[in-house]
Amino acid sequence: MRRFFIFVVAFFAAAAVIGGAVFAQSRPTPRDARERLLREQIKLPEGYELEVFARDLGTPRMMQMTAGGDLIVSGYKSGYIVLLKPDADGDGHSDGLAVLGRNMNLPHGLLLEGASLFVAEANRVLKYDFDGATLSNERVILDGIPEGGHSSRTLARGPDGFLYLSIGSSCNACVEEHSWRAAMLRFKEGEAPQIFASGLRNTVGFDWQPATGALYGVDNGRDNLGDDVPDDEVNRIDRGKHYGWPFTHGSGVEDPDVFAQKPAELEVTHQAFGLGGHVAPLSIVFLRHQTEAKLNGSALVGQHGSWNRSVKSGYRIMRLMFDGETITEQSFLTGCEMKGEVICRPVGILEAGDGSLYVSDDYAGSVYKIRKSAAN
Repeated sequence: MRRFFIFVVAFFAAAAVIGGAVFAQSRPTPRDARERLLREQIKLPEGYELEVFARDLGTPRMMQMTAGGDLIVSGYKSGYIVLLKPDADGDGHSDGLAVLGRNMNLPHGLLLEGASLFVAEANRVLKYDFDGATLSNERVILDGIPEGGHSSRTLARGPDGFLYLSIGSSCNACVEEHSWRAAMLRFKEGEAPQIFASGLRNTVGFDWQPATGALYGVDNGRDNLGDDVPDDEVNRIDRGKHYGWPFTHGSGVEDPDVFAQKPAELEVTHQAFGLGGHVAPLSIVFLRHQTEAKLNGSALVGQHGSWNRSVKSGYRIMRLMFDGETITEQSFLTGCEMKGEVICRPVGILEAGDGSLYVSDDYAGSVYKIRKSAAN
């Protein structure tokens, strides 16, 4: 029965146009039916609860929160940016939606700083004036980003004041012609970008560890080498280092197709931690605002889930614990996939100042809110 319900919802997916942007529209079944399925299947640590904060959003990816509690969300393949109003009436759902931008070129990375919103498209980085309700005065602050291949561009401000931008590879396993490919750039407005680190096939998610200021990123390994090879990686990303792709992966495993082309003088830095094959990590967020002090300093990794595997893996959020250079992991959110059936695929994770968590899901077109239950 559950298999049939999931199939019917997916089969009757249609397109709805809201303010000129395209959103995924579920089959018109009672709203609580979908949410009931999530509550039955999703498992969180004791004391946490999940609400569907917003749905019918197409392909939500990265998020930023305004000072007033509004949530800005990029709709990657839908080409939009939306603003979700906070839950003022206490029913667990956003109180409304407004479209901030539409017909954009794969908008992904977002950075909100005061009255400015930065947006990373596939080929450029834009900056807008933002008054809390509308975007204006568009200007390009970085142009010429190579398009095609992995096209999601993630953007963040580092503790050193630079803007950091990740650019994925153009291919599965090849020697790139463009030096910005499979790399992380850093730059300041009006200045030429620098290549901060390279050999990163597709590091969509990255964040700085609060205690040390070290930059960590999660990298998606290549395909077609079997179910468990290579590891998707957690890397400590340092300036000037090369992290292996396409020549090696994991802890120095030689790529059977490309290793022969590795320059003899190239020094490769190995992964800090292996997440397993094809789990597709798309975010890493260090926790800073949890009421349980022991949770702060750990990181959550959103695993979008496999496609190049005989048995599905990923489709969950894992928690990483750091003890010096030693990293261990434990489950935080599971249940998005059961016996090959998928109901959700985590992408972005945002931690609000009160410790609540927002998770985007570009498979179900939803944003979830995770918080401590009232009894905790």
